[in-house]
Amino acid sequence: MASTNATQAGERTSSTGSGSSSQHGPSTQRGQAKENRRQALLSAAASLFAVNGFNRVSLEDLGAAAGVSGPAVYRHFPGKQAVLADLLVTVSQELLDGGLEVVAQNPDPASALRCLVEFQVDFALGKPDVIRVQDRDFSNLSEQDQSAVRTLQLSYVEVWVDVLAKLHPGTEMAELRMRAHATFGLINSTPHSVRSHGRKMAARSARPLLERMALAALLVEVPQDSP
Repeated sequence: MASTNATQAGERTSSTGSGSSSQHGPSTQRGQAKENRRQALLSAAASLFAVNGFNRVSLEDLGAAAGVSGPAVYRHFPGKQAVLADLLVTVSQELLDGGLEVVAQNPDPASALRCLVEFQVDFALGKPDVIRVQDRDFSNLSEQDQSAVRTLQLSYVEVWVDVLAKLHPGTEMAELRMRAHATFGLINSTPHSVRSHGRKMAARSARPLLERMALAALLVEVPQDSP
């Protein structure tokens, strides 16, 4: 999931010429350096929370992993819970934005579904720590942040459901949502399923297997008279 919270600073040119450029340069560089440290803290949080759990990680641990002092973390986040919230809200927004972009670029529903599966597999293989954090530490978010994450994730589900509805005309929406949720469960089990007897399964082997299994689950036809 590029970050949707990243700040893109545009270059501005003034009639005063190079003097104006040097005036804005340091500010832009400081802003970029601050954003880089913030991203480093989020990356460290994903790894540490995934291994140790939210409650066993301190701000000092986060700072040390990101190469800053514990108190310096407060320059970027008001507290540890805010780090967790930023991590999970941001990744949920990225999934929604990415899903919408996939559908916009693939008007054919079969192609859109295939690309959505590839997109979700990329996420699962690329950010397994975030999935583990969501599974274990979601309850440590404030009620407001839990609501924000749920709203974003439900909207992401509906992106899939809209595509599935075109491939399964006449099928009840509840069934389509069940297909989507079951597929997420399959793909997002990657942080656990890619390990076998302590050895990590290579992504190049896991990817095609996950993609084929997910598409099979999403496209399987269910007989009308089945219980």
